[in-house]
Amino acid sequence: MSVGYDPRAEGAETDFRAKMSYGDYLQLERVLDAQAPLSDAPDEMLFIIQHQTSELWMKLMLHELNAARAAIDDDALPPAMKCLARVSRIMEQLNSAWDVLRTMTPSDYTQFRDALGQSSGFQSLQYRLIEFTLGNRNRAMVKPHAHSEAAVAMLEAELARPSLYQVVLAFAARNGMDVPGALIATPSESPHGADEAVMAMWEAVYRDTSRHWTLYEVGEKLVDLEDYFRRWRFNHVTTVERVIGLKRGTGGTGGVTYLKRMLEVELFPELWRVRTEL
Repeated sequence: MSVGYDPRAEGAETDFRAKMSYGDYLQLERVLDAQAPLSDAPDEMLFIIQHQTSELWMKLMLHELNAARAAIDDDALPPAMKCLARVSRIMEQLNSAWDVLRTMTPSDYTQFRDALGQSSGFQSLQYRLIEFTLGNRNRAMVKPHAHSEAAVAMLEAELARPSLYQVVLAFAARNGMDVPGALIATPSESPHGADEAVMAMWEAVYRDTSRHWTLYEVGEKLVDLEDYFRRWRFNHVTTVERVIGLKRGTGGTGGVTYLKRMLEVELFPELWRVRTEL
């Protein structure tokens, strides 16, 4: 670009006194003014932005998961496939974010950890909604949000809806597959456990993909999503252990020990175990 270049010469708008600008549309003044470190520690800004951007990605993730669930419920599978593919790409972004946070050393973190008080990612409402949407449901996990009536209402509303996996299984049942009615009759309130009949259903799908292509495709999208979700959990454990070792988390959990237990959670168990049967 030459010295003295004037973007107005190409028709670029430069006067936004009476027009909506880029910053106006994205409400950047609010977004960029939302970081309020409580200490003088240089790395606290990294910590805040890491978690704020993760929450923004999770907001989009919930938007896409709800759209996918509604589409599957309406037998509109192509739009649902697009939404689920986007969720996996969002998880990829969330995974990459850990690489940035891991540049913070234990010495860096100890400079501001006390300022966090009892606040912890364990209390993330959106993360809890994502887990409930995907089927890892546990009413005890509503308790950390009891201080907010709005948060509790959102979690209760989610528990009153079928999980994503239940909606997929209901779709399979509508398309002639043998799915136990008890698994899809009412919204689940506990994690889904492997079911032999559902295993048999997925085995039939994977043994004749041309006949059951739509279910095969949605099954692989769910596996893809959980694959990235497992990586997110693993990266979380690794990052926490790298930064605080085996100390308890700020929210009172066991820290690394708690997170390692979460690695054992299976969202769509039959879709993983069916691979052994093929």
